[in-house]
Amino acid sequence: MKQFLITAITSIVLFSSCKKDDTPEYNSNIKAPLSIEFDNVAGSSDLELDGGYKTANGDSIYITKLKYYVSNFKLTRTDGTVYTVPQEDSYFLVDESDEATHEAELEIPEGEYKTLSFTLGVDSLRSTMDISQRTGVLDPAGAGADMYWTWNSGYIFFKLEGTSPQSMMGDVMYHIGGFGGYSSSTINNIKTITLDLSTRGVPKVKSGKQTNVHLFVDALKMFTGATNVSIAANPMVMFDPFSISIANNYVSMFKHDHTEN
Repeated sequence: MKQFLITAITSIVLFSSCKKDDTPEYNSNIKAPLSIEFDNVAGSSDLELDGGYKTANGDSIYITKLKYYVSNFKLTRTDGTVYTVPQEDSYFLVDESDEATHEAELEIPEGEYKTLSFTLGVDSLRSTMDISQRTGVLDPAGAGADMYWTWNSGYIFFKLEGTSPQSMMGDVMYHIGGFGGYSSSTINNIKTITLDLSTRGVPKVKSGKQTNVHLFVDALKMFTGATNVSIAANPMVMFDPFSISIANNYVSMFKHDHTEN
């Protein structure tokens, strides 16, 4: 009986020790890598450039280009505290034609995070900064050249191009931007996306290992939502009031699929 009790106590101690060891110890003063992967899809299919797809309106579209800005990342820990990624490290341009751009590489404090928030677009403060402070993917003469309206001095937040038999001219072109400018009456299509990470895998960010948050980005969501977009009626949309409807739709493009810890 005595031997049985000793064995039982020993087992409990060992079990408790194992449980304790399974829980990572985080140091919020240490930063570790976290990648946010933007996996572009079209409905239930992987998005392929020049691939043919159907919109919610029943229109056919062959997508030849998809690019968009994501920026101003914030993450909320499971204890409710919020970490804001420094702005200088928080601008990324996702280009479907360039796989190297599909992940935003961040450095954040160790910990477990329950929500992810970011901007789809480029905020008004950065948009109006001196050109010397808009480098890298924001350089209008460099990496950002294809995503900047020189005539309007503003960034294109989201660009989708292709062809469609429903378009009278054959081409479709959606260049959505507008940061509000200096007047409340100016188009403002800056959108904040907030995703719950708790149901499909909380990222456990720890120094010495790579953690990845995998998002699906459904480009066809641009065509549906509060407004179903007809390609025949709106084959080309740029800086005009209807761009607001498209921006309101594409907020729902992003979905957390899983986390790799």
